[in-house]
Amino acid sequence: MQTRKYPIGIQTFERIRKEKYLYIDKTDLVWKLTKESPYVFLSRPRRFGKSLLSTTLDSYFQGRKELFEGLKIMELEKEWEDYPVIHLDLSDAKNQQSAEELRQALLLLLKPLAAKFGRDEDEKLPGALLKGLIRRAYEMTGKQVAIVIDEYDAPLLDVLHDVRLKEFRVVMQEFYQPLKASEAMVKFCFITGITKFSQLSIFSTINNLMNVSMDPRYAAICGITEEELTKDMAPDIALLAEAYECTSEEMHAKLKQQYDGYRFSKQSPDIYNPFSLLKCFKHQDVANYWFESGTPTFLIRQMQHFRTDIMAMERIEASASSFDRPTEAMENALPLLYQSGYITIKEYDRETESYILSIPNKEVRVGLIDGLIPAYTGLGGSLVRDGFALKFYRALRKEDMETALNELKAFLAGVPYVEGFKKKLEDASFSEGFYEYTFWLIFNMLNVYAQTQVKCHGGRIDFVVQMPETTYVFELKVNGTAQEAMDQINSKGYALPYQTEGRKVVKVGVQFDRDTMTVGEYLCVAVGS
Repeated sequence: MQTRKYPIGIQTFERIRKEKYLYIDKTDLVWKLTKESPYVFLSRPRRFGKSLLSTTLDSYFQGRKELFEGLKIMELEKEWEDYPVIHLDLSDAKNQQSAEELRQALLLLLKPLAAKFGRDEDEKLPGALLKGLIRRAYEMTGKQVAIVIDEYDAPLLDVLHDVRLKEFRVVMQEFYQPLKASEAMVKFCFITGITKFSQLSIFSTINNLMNVSMDPRYAAICGITEEELTKDMAPDIALLAEAYECTSEEMHAKLKQQYDGYRFSKQSPDIYNPFSLLKCFKHQDVANYWFESGTPTFLIRQMQHFRTDIMAMERIEASASSFDRPTEAMENALPLLYQSGYITIKEYDRETESYILSIPNKEVRVGLIDGLIPAYTGLGGSLVRDGFALKFYRALRKEDMETALNELKAFLAGVPYVEGFKKKLEDASFSEGFYEYTFWLIFNMLNVYAQTQVKCHGGRIDFVVQMPETTYVFELKVNGTAQEAMDQINSKGYALPYQTEGRKVVKVGVQFDRDTMTVGEYLCVAVGS
């Protein structure tokens, strides 16, 4: 029986506290954040608790001391003052079709505040109204104003690399301009969102905006740390373990594989996705929750725009400036993939000041591939996963290569290739890359460890798949035969590096037929046979 209330979809600090939902105490970090700088910016992926953090700041600056009883902040805050708060959620202004629609959406967003603090007749533009609201709130209360802006980038995400971006950006510049112009009347300004637009393009006048997104001191301000999971959520793990008929230790390992793995600075603890973790406890089911609303279309569009090689996402070496950079200055999709949580920091090398980035966990890997397959093959991700992929996977687990490749043959034959695609497949280098790409999508959808173009002493192996009991070494040939593929595996010793790992090693040579655009002949030989 469920013993605790989980705040699924509830992002209001006041409600969580009043209605006694589970709350992981971050208030010591919240308090420290308010002393950091008058203007603070934090980016985090969606569903990571940014809105809860924003409403916590709202309650804190309203002096709602009763909501914080028993929390860490009570040992830090000695003076509880009530400041006027301007709290805006810009997600209410997204999906606008024109700059004028965006202006009207922003004015509508400010309407409740105008009812509270008043509005002058000449405040026709959103920025002018915001400036007037700050001034009147200050004059009416005699206190500086706390400003909290959640999802600040929401109106811009859908128009990245769109002709509308420039005019939308002008609207947002005008809207945000009063934040700095009203500095003397501002107690604290907190801005949060998914991506990082440059100060020059959006916050052009806020030259003292402090970005704490990669600050190790605030790495754990959103999300659930390993320590918080084991200390504060041990009863939840035990309850889930009982449902799965396993030990708490085994369930902890399962949760770690599924939801852990995010790091937001070079000295960050591992962070669990809070939305998915809580939903898992609520439903007593370790499933993929982060993608219930689907992979964001803006991300897929940007990956296609930059022709992102998703097979390179396993281990990307990069400097901070290449992924923690302004969104509109992107030269590839790396900053967007990092800032939106599809890849994360895994390692940091102090000597070279470089980072290793990779997909965080099983949930993200499966969900990302689910979103990419329709864009790549034209087939629904769930159709591929639940239909073909599971049959393919089960056949490989049984070392039944004939069934596995027959399933692959039927799948590829059914892919609705776009016009002109067949002509591209006549280029052997393109077609071999296409089939490698398709293999990678299939295996990663099932969270099977698969690598392409693996370097070894003899050259580069097309594909290596590591199952629990068996390692498969694939060589793919379009302009050639299955025997030639097998001969290459043998002559270049592709299977040798895997023969000491304790798994059975199986060599597979596959020939693809360009006419039918699917599997032709193949050879399969176990090492030692």
